[in-house]
Amino acid sequence: MLPKDLTQEEREVVARVVQILRRLRYGTVLLIVQDGKVVQIEMAEKFRLR
Repeated sequence: MLPKDLTQEEREVVARVVQILRRLRYGTVLLIVQDGKVVQIEMAEKFRLR
């Protein structure tokens, strides 16, 4: 459940992160924060070979 006092910008960041997490099977998601705000989102996808 998201807090009701999120700004539109914060909601967009959360939505983007959720979108990435739903797509990503293995890997990392890195949030770059400056002055308390997310300024960049990086995703590294890994493929596991069995």
